Amino acid sequence: MTSTVSSREPILNRVRAATPDGAPSAADAQRSWSALPRDYIRRGSLSAPSRLELMMERLREYDAETSECRLEELPAAIGAQLTRSGRRTLVAPEGLPQEWLVPGFKWKIDHGSGNGSLDIGEIERADGVLTACFCGVADSGTVVLHHTAAEGRRVLTLLPDWHLCILRASQVVQTLPEYFSRSHESASAPALVTWISGPSATADIEMTRIKGVHGPRFLNVILVRDEDAAAT
Repeated sequence: MTSTVSSREPILNRVRAATPDGAPSAADAQRSWSALPRDYIRRGSLSAPSRLELMMERLREYDAETSECRLEELPAAIGAQLTRSGRRTLVAPEGLPQEWLVPGFKWKIDHGSGNGSLDIGEIERADGVLTACFCGVADSGTVVLHHTAAEGRRVLTLLPDWHLCILRASQVVQTLPEYFSRSHESASAPALVTWISGPSATADIEMTRIKGVHGPRFLNVILVRDEDAAAT
């Protein structure tokens, strides 16, 4: 009688051979991690204006539409973006400031995963979504969502075709390590993180760039020149 060996068995045998003493203890793993060299750039050297300029430049390179305003001008800037886009029905997470929900548009508020949450159909039928964000990384032009009450569930920023995201200048860092430092300093560790570098697009289908494959085809970012920007 012949026996059948699964394709994973040779792989597991190699793992066992490479680790004859078993997995390292947590303490050993911590010591090994602490001993790793950290000679990479951990903090950017750009001035605040240059950092913001780089962030916006990177976003535009990714085909995102950008605009800037002062904090007191934000509701008007949101209204202008919505009017210019021609979109009327928007979804938004429950934690957004009330003044961001400018009049003249139909707002559908999502209350998270419990009662009052929007179903998939309602989100898909919306013209777009408005959210805040946690951070922006200038080196890569990436907007980071931690999905707090003002950033909403991930599904809110995946299904609509258009995403208007509010990014405060004080939230922009230059490098990825600076983001991780800021994340560790936040009140609570994020359960889920989404990284957005321009509108959703892929070029792996016959080497043709297709937008809207796994998220919105259109990304609009309003950079808010808040008072804390100069101190970051």
